Amino acid sequence: MSIIFAILIFSFLIFIHEFGHFIAAKLSGVQVNEFAIFMGPAIWKKQKGETLYSIRCIPIGGYCAMEGEDQDTDNPRSFQKASWWKRLIILIAGSAMNFIAGVLIMIIVFLPVAQFITPTIDVVEEGSLIGGVNGLQPGDTFLEIDGEKIYVQSDFSTMMALNPGDVHDVVVLREGQRVVLNNFEMKKTLFEGEETPRYGFSFSVEDATLGSKLDYAWKNVLNSGRMVRLSLQMLFNGQASFSDLSGPVGIMGQMSEVAEQSETWVDALLNMLYFGGFIAINLAIMNMLPIPALDGGRVLALLVTTLIVKITKKPVNPKIEGYIHAGGMILLLGLMAVIMFKDVFMIFKG
Repeated sequence: MSIIFAILIFSFLIFIHEFGHFIAAKLSGVQVNEFAIFMGPAIWKKQKGETLYSIRCIPIGGYCAMEGEDQDTDNPRSFQKASWWKRLIILIAGSAMNFIAGVLIMIIVFLPVAQFITPTIDVVEEGSLIGGVNGLQPGDTFLEIDGEKIYVQSDFSTMMALNPGDVHDVVVLREGQRVVLNNFEMKKTLFEGEETPRYGFSFSVEDATLGSKLDYAWKNVLNSGRMVRLSLQMLFNGQASFSDLSGPVGIMGQMSEVAEQSETWVDALLNMLYFGGFIAINLAIMNMLPIPALDGGRVLALLVTTLIVKITKKPVNPKIEGYIHAGGMILLLGLMAVIMFKDVFMIFKG
């Protein structure tokens, strides 16, 4: 059931993304030739008016094929004939819909929550190496660790894991004032009778109100978006490698594992929904990166070509942009295929 639910979430996110392009194109008067969910040969299709609606057999991606999107045409309702600002709205509408869906999913996930663990220290245990007059104190709320904001309590563990070592730059809120602890030694203590060292403090818990639920949901949206930057940062600085990348197959496997580890079916549902919201926000941001074949690459090309036309008063051949995006799509599909085979191999290996 968890696998089926994961597939449904992916299908919904693909649908809502392409529907964003579709509805923006229709409202802008641009002719849509096909609205497709997934890729490959069609397993279902229906012509309605000028648009062919289809579901295809490879559960990756989807598309909203507009007239004259990557080629010149005399059709007055083609994508290229639309004003530049209408084309811009059409291009960003898919990611906008994913982002909105991610926000709504996060709100749904946190509405049933009765209490939140806050990033505020409740108790510092006697013998902890991080306490004392010059250290952390009860009531301190973590604001930043090593330059990264602390939105929710789980960010503490994330930031400590991203920056291994005992010395960190910490900013806390103490009695309404920002307190900066640069080069602060966050060293764990091996308490008597215990085998695992720990920091020796606990976080406070607060009852959830409607306002705090909405605030917590939004903070998780911001946190999810930040993870895109952190992930790319880790790839470039070598903290993460290609083997750490996951595609739809690997993500569905992770969602299934999360569901199986949940105590109740309600917890499983909420955990998988959270995963879905996280993915929706990641898709919204990743798809706007200025990479050929992605919407962000098309937005960049649109802005550049519009500027060129304004300066030179001559139209830019849309075939050039089409070739660039086609090449980018081939590379992107190739990368997705390699990641998918890697994920399948890891599943069978596990």
